[in-house]
Amino acid sequence: MAESAALSTASELKVIIFQLVDKEYALPVSQVRSIEKLQHITRVPKTPHFVKGVLNLRGVVTPIIDLRLRFGLEQEPYSDSTRIIIAAAQESEVGLIVDAANDVLDIQAESIEPQPEVAGTIDEEYIEGIVKIDKRLFILLNLDKVLNPEELNNTSGKEG
Repeated sequence: MAESAALSTASELKVIIFQLVDKEYALPVSQVRSIEKLQHITRVPKTPHFVKGVLNLRGVVTPIIDLRLRFGLEQEPYSDSTRIIIAAAQESEVGLIVDAANDVLDIQAESIEPQPEVAGTIDEEYIEGIVKIDKRLFILLNLDKVLNPEELNNTSGKEG
């Protein structure tokens, strides 16, 4: 029994599906610590425009990034379905504000395709690949690129 479980995990990836505008994105469950309802976020001066501030979550101060702003998408008011995905990458935790957290799915490794030349609205560097399941299409994010520490630590709010 243990052997078959090990084999299936090698070819399968469990992902959290979340929504921004009208597209669905995926993050590996292994990088997700929790999914939280929107809470009070404390603003921090001199941070990039997409860093909304910090959140004290169970005694841990966590920076919060609005993924709409990070990807250059139009900002909209938060709703009852807005969630903060607490994710870990590069030895730190960060909260990602998303429109909704939709699903947890197992995807086959072979269903992950390289991104096409024109993937749509977000910078190609943030995309690990595209996943097609039935009629649904998910953009698998590269969390390390999304959380680029050089940009997060840039206090001017502008790149370069």
